Amino acid sequence: MTWRPQYRSSKFRHVFGKAATKENCYDGVPITRSVQDNHFCAVNPRFVAIITECAGGGAFLVLSVHHTGKVDPHHPRVSGHRGNVLDIKWNPFNDYCIASCSEDTTVKVWEIPPHGVLKTLTVPWKELQGHSRRVGVIEWHPTANNILFSTAYDYQVMIWNLDSPEQVIKNPVRTIKHHTDVVLSMSFNTDGSLLATTCRDRKIRLMEARSGNMLQEGSCKTHKASKVLILGNMKMIFTSGTSRYNSRQIVLWDQDDLSTPLLEENLDGSSGLLFPFYDPDTHMLYLAGKGDGSIRYYEISSEKPYIQYLMEYRSHTPQKGMGVMPKRGLDVSSCEVFRFYKVVTVKSLIEPVSMIVPRRSESYQEDIYPMTASNRPALTADEWLSGVDKGPILMSLKPGSELMEPPSETKALANSVDARRSRSRPGVLQLSYIQDQQEAKETSDQVEDDRSQTPVINGEDLALCSPPRTESELRLKFLKQQEEIRRLRELLNQREVRVKQLELEIKNIKNSQTQS
Repeated sequence: MTWRPQYRSSKFRHVFGKAATKENCYDGVPITRSVQDNHFCAVNPRFVAIITECAGGGAFLVLSVHHTGKVDPHHPRVSGHRGNVLDIKWNPFNDYCIASCSEDTTVKVWEIPPHGVLKTLTVPWKELQGHSRRVGVIEWHPTANNILFSTAYDYQVMIWNLDSPEQVIKNPVRTIKHHTDVVLSMSFNTDGSLLATTCRDRKIRLMEARSGNMLQEGSCKTHKASKVLILGNMKMIFTSGTSRYNSRQIVLWDQDDLSTPLLEENLDGSSGLLFPFYDPDTHMLYLAGKGDGSIRYYEISSEKPYIQYLMEYRSHTPQKGMGVMPKRGLDVSSCEVFRFYKVVTVKSLIEPVSMIVPRRSESYQEDIYPMTASNRPALTADEWLSGVDKGPILMSLKPGSELMEPPSETKALANSVDARRSRSRPGVLQLSYIQDQQEAKETSDQVEDDRSQTPVINGEDLALCSPPRTESELRLKFLKQQEEIRRLRELLNQREVRVKQLELEIKNIKNSQTQS
């Protein structure tokens, strides 16, 4: 019998990277000269934010995601910090909200106008004052709304509740003090109940995110971990760093036992940091090297050998940092499964790089786009702080439809009203809930009966106009208004995506006619 090589069957085996053309890059960006090991770039379906170099404090640019080409050197900035900005992160549930941290020991949360930054912003929505030294890393909670984590050179991790009415918040809801040196990175599991950290003391810690109680603590004498990722719900933790011989190294750990690594692999002798990115929907892991132009990608499995190498994207332009587009902002018509935004210092450039599955068909490929986390929170800040954990609300990336899991029970009434309004308006994108529809219908009918008995003035329900009599009524009214604003933003975003898809279809038709 003739021996034949055995190839692992995978639909992502031939994924390739495609850099954007010059006109689709962001050119002339004054990128920060900071040596902090952060991404320096944050992206969502509406905006690209880049930390910039400036005199007399810290600032960052916020550009429309479609505002490509040459950037005006005098473009207005978000400039309210007194020291260099070290990290920026978009709120996963609000495309107009971004947090920044700085050497001035503060964390600031900004509201970005719908049309972008047209004049320099200096006054934040919230200012968080609690750290005693410069703040290096911030992370939003993945399922709870308005919960932000920050860590600084004071060795502490602080948890902030942005629903607090104060504009300047001086007291975090909780402070985690397990670390004996600077925290280098933080990562949550899927529902945000667990928090993993890496530290300069070479230890990897796994703790309960809410209470900060230590669950696991481990270290490896041959591995100095810089970045950490909890790999979704696979019960594994991934770290990237350097070996004892200063070669770049990746290590896989059992989430329930950090005493001994499951796997260690040395990659190369380069000195640059490895930025890891994980897609829990496709189980693909990307490793982008700081200071070089490479992006390696792998497929993760729960069985040995755990990590399967797929391919490597190489470029002549080295990256200093990387931003990543959320899945809901990808171009599904071109089978795009991931998109990076490379921060290229030598050219003052932000260069998008798309990871594409080669498929001939232009129709929606459902097998490479499973349900993914949406931009709707599963919990309020108060619910999470009270002890509730919930996985993300899921959505479909199929054009023209969006499927979501049921929201939290406290928002059932507001969401049932929202669903009824959507059904009454033709052309509005409808949300299809997986949960039993009968309960939602009964709730909606009850609300309809109550509203039918309420007078209407100038086309508006008096119940929505008159001042609420109790705190619970005030909260319900606030939730309704929040849901209405969020729904309108989602609708606008879907319309923009649909316009882009139609433009691509027209372009493809013209190309096919030209070729024929």
